[in-house]
Amino acid sequence: MKRALYPLAFALVLFASAFTFISSQNWKIAEGYSVKFSGSGANGIFKDLKGQVVFDEKNPAAAKFDVTIAVNSINTGNGLKNTHAKGGKWFDASKYPAIHFVSSKVTKTAAGYEAQGELEMHGVKKPFTIPFTFAKNGNGGTFTGNFDVNRVDFGIGEAGGRVDDVFKLQVSVPVTQ
Repeated sequence: MKRALYPLAFALVLFASAFTFISSQNWKIAEGYSVKFSGSGANGIFKDLKGQVVFDEKNPAAAKFDVTIAVNSINTGNGLKNTHAKGGKWFDASKYPAIHFVSSKVTKTAAGYEAQGELEMHGVKKPFTIPFTFAKNGNGGTFTGNFDVNRVDFGIGEAGGRVDDVFKLQVSVPVTQ
């Protein structure tokens, strides 16, 4: 009698598991991404972005972002400014080589999405929220975000002076499956 129930139990578990998966898509960061920063006294781009992107616009709660920017990839268009930005008074790239963001929660908003998580720069970790949109295009898509970062909150440089404390970031990241 017990043996007769095993196939039935197996079928029931198999049937139930078909409806319990969490939908998510793994994306690869594609060429052509852009991480621009601007403020009075300095503006430019970071040229090296890597990371893991798991996102499904139908299920943002299952999303996960774990991305890193190499500080040495900073390019202001001026070699002297690049050297200064990488130096000990600013980013101190030899001691703190990466800017790192890890999401803990992604939610849908009226304007798109928000990734809440932890941003680490210059050895300082802080809660941070990044607003973004996602435009799917065939087997790819593009994440776009515009937000501000206060460099002083992360111990980068001193407050005031000729360089803004708050920088505007414009991020555009094409992805493929």
